[in-house]
Amino acid sequence: MMNLNRDFWENRYATSQTGWDIGAVSTPIKSYIDQLENINLTILIPGAGNAYEAEYLFKNGFKSVTVIDIAVKPLQNLKVRVTEFPKNQLIQTDFFDFKGHFDLIIEQTFFCALHPSLREKYVLKMNQLLKSKGKLIGLLFDFKLTEDGPPFGGSFDEYQSLFEPYFTVKKMERCHNSIPPRQDNELFFIFEKK
Repeated sequence: MMNLNRDFWENRYATSQTGWDIGAVSTPIKSYIDQLENINLTILIPGAGNAYEAEYLFKNGFKSVTVIDIAVKPLQNLKVRVTEFPKNQLIQTDFFDFKGHFDLIIEQTFFCALHPSLREKYVLKMNQLLKSKGKLIGLLFDFKLTEDGPPFGGSFDEYQSLFEPYFTVKKMERCHNSIPPRQDNELFFIFEKK
């Protein structure tokens, strides 16, 4: 099994092998954020990479946004772009070691970056990190699961069976506003903690 540890991800940033980085907030997630009314939500973005979603949230009045990544470089990149972003909300750690409670967690290319053997552990950890009735929202790749990742794919049926024991599936559907390179390969979802 490939060792997707801190060194692996630091090296990807150091060598500019960041094909997942689209350079801006993802359109489907931006649309979701734009309809949020409560700017006091506590929000977590795990495995956030350069965290354009966090930048967008912060610049739109959401101040309780925590960003975690196993690599330090993307957190530094966010701090350079948004100098006023609170340093104590940029956390370099392994997601599975992180503790906290949030109203909303945003998933953007993190799930697919983890080895598929960690998927059940991911679901349990997300459930643990959410407050009662908290939501996990975002995008999951909808293409054949492969060992050639990251990114690792998956399917609607797999996601449903993984998440349904712990979450109410409020929405999971083919994304209609993906960026062109990801067209027809993304599912937008809203899961609520049971």
